[in-house]
Amino acid sequence: MKLLLDLGNTRLKWAVREGAQWRARGAVSWDSDIATALREAWGELPAVDDVVGASVVDAAREAAVADAVRAGCAQDTFWLRTPAAACGVRNAYDEPQRLGVDRFLAMVAAYDAGHAPCILAGVGTALTLDALAADGRHLGGLIAPGPQLMQQSLVGATVRVRPERPGEVLDAAANTADAVASGCWQAAAALIERFVRRMSHSLGGNPALRLGGGDAAALLPLLEAPAELAEDGVLHGLAVWANAHPAATRAL
Repeated sequence: MKLLLDLGNTRLKWAVREGAQWRARGAVSWDSDIATALREAWGELPAVDDVVGASVVDAAREAAVADAVRAGCAQDTFWLRTPAAACGVRNAYDEPQRLGVDRFLAMVAAYDAGHAPCILAGVGTALTLDALAADGRHLGGLIAPGPQLMQQSLVGATVRVRPERPGEVLDAAANTADAVASGCWQAAAALIERFVRRMSHSLGGNPALRLGGGDAAALLPLLEAPAELAEDGVLHGLAVWANAHPAATRAL
């Protein structure tokens, strides 16, 4: 039984995996008291043998989660750092460890499920894009602010752009609130579609487009390119990696 942890910028997602089956899963916000939230969430969990985490947050939050794991599961946490290659996926970065482990694991999940060649878009605090070839080669990617961060940045850097309500996404807006929302969400959609067009030839002509992240469902209807949601890609990728490297997690 494995406890898998996905420490993202907005929240911590977790799941318990036994073989090919998900036994439990949940999420807690960083705005909560993590120790209390995890103690409540894990109060009825079955005993776990291994705990594997993927993190894009700071060391202090990793340490707080590791403490909660020890208290609730009597286990140490193995933190996976981005490798140069694993589970059939080869990292394109010159310095492999600088690729976000969440992006790498999303590619592992897609490759393992037979979705390559594909474009993976992570739509959250950041908007990330990665191109994955049929043979598991990562061809590189892009990082931009996510649509909500774009809006926050615009409001924070200007004096007169002050929406008084959440805006609607329209083709052309007639007020500030709708103009800000429409511009930022459409910018994200446009960047994704441009990346798909520019990488299509290198990926064999018609790569699948898969969207993950907290804002993926909201962005999906804005895309003209065919796309599908890829939920919990990091947790799926962690499960694949943990099954392929059992000795690493037990060497703690």
